[in-house]
Amino acid sequence: MQFLDYSIVFVYLIAILLIGFYGRLRKDASTSEMILGGRMLTLPAFVASLVSTWYGGILGVGEYSYRFGISNWLVFGLPYYLAALFFALFLAKKARESGLLTIPERLSQTYDRRTALTGSLIIFLMTIPAAYILMLGVLGEQLLGLSFSTGVLLGSLFSVVYVFAGGFRSVVRTDIVQFGLMFVGFAVLLVILVSRYGGADFLSANLPAEHLTWHGGNSGWYIAVWYVIALATLVEPSFYQRCYAAKSPAVARKGIFISIGCWALFDFMTTTSGLYARVLLPNLTDPVSSFPALAQMVLPVGLLGLFALTLLATVMSTVDSYAFLAASTFGNDILGQLFKGDNKSIRRYTNVGLLLATSLAALFAIFFRSAVDIWHAFGSIGTPALLVPLFFSFVGKRKLPAGHAFFSMVSVLVLSLVWYLSPNFTAGGEYWLSLEPIFPGLFVSLVIYFLYARQES
Repeated sequence: MQFLDYSIVFVYLIAILLIGFYGRLRKDASTSEMILGGRMLTLPAFVASLVSTWYGGILGVGEYSYRFGISNWLVFGLPYYLAALFFALFLAKKARESGLLTIPERLSQTYDRRTALTGSLIIFLMTIPAAYILMLGVLGEQLLGLSFSTGVLLGSLFSVVYVFAGGFRSVVRTDIVQFGLMFVGFAVLLVILVSRYGGADFLSANLPAEHLTWHGGNSGWYIAVWYVIALATLVEPSFYQRCYAAKSPAVARKGIFISIGCWALFDFMTTTSGLYARVLLPNLTDPVSSFPALAQMVLPVGLLGLFALTLLATVMSTVDSYAFLAASTFGNDILGQLFKGDNKSIRRYTNVGLLLATSLAALFAIFFRSAVDIWHAFGSIGTPALLVPLFFSFVGKRKLPAGHAFFSMVSVLVLSLVWYLSPNFTAGGEYWLSLEPIFPGLFVSLVIYFLYARQES
């Protein structure tokens, strides 16, 4: 990158700070204004915020496309579209009509306080943005020449500092800008690639044959597992938060439908870019760097800086959203419930939660050094514990008694954690029964539900 490229990145970072700090929260702002922006999220803002928040794993998509080709769409695309569609059809309207602020409030309303607190702890850990702060560290290394730790520190700072001032509204305002940058950068990259090298004929003539198959060389069972993992969408806090914040139930449902189309378009752009990277850089030692390496190979000065913004914006939009989700869970649903805080104290607790979540994210990023490992760990343990109690709190008339809901959540959480750690106890280093931890957890949770759920009167 040259001086002009660095200048573009610098201007973007300053602009994001100014946009984020614009319209600070009043000192007497309610908890609803801080967490949900006063429930005034319009359809365009809903779509921009949800799309940009839910697509932070851009380097992982580049890695998978580079290694396995178009099967990226069947692994990281289609299962999540289906899960999002299911959310839109069965949960979006009910979430908005509930008038709640957070997921734990629904757990408390349906079950009891201890179930809600348990759910709050799980959600706090699941929303710590460790995987995305890790990616900021990697981008700092690859594009800006920074050390990994410096990239983590600066990326975290620029992603969350304005959230202290504006809460959810600051997150949404910056998401709108970052949504546009996501699409512009990849559109420019693809136009240059196609004009210089050719389109589908060029790719089909030069890619390994398996890259153009639906499986990419992986087993059907491996791909099927991702359709179960995608069920995490049904307990995805960013979906619930935006549905709670929407102006109306119609905005929430329609917004998810439109978002699915945006994700499909963006997946087409990113998967195709990954295929070009595989052809033009066949000996890349670290496929996670495929997008930055491809951009440095083909983009001129200025446009390289623009594409750097695309990658940064895609990740930063997820960091600020998840950091704020973790912080608001900590402030409103954990400390706020334990100490019965008012609006002022909950805001103070949330700011403490923001510092805690960001610090833990940086530590997890340094410890794991793999975004996929982070997603796998927290998704495999948290999803099966939350999914059944939360889903059936909104859907159907059969509900678990409060005691059984608490028992289900805790027992499944412990089972999934122990199962996740089981490779450390086996000679072959594999999970017990060769099963991913999400499966036994979901099975036990469903058994408890069908045995003990009762028809509401």
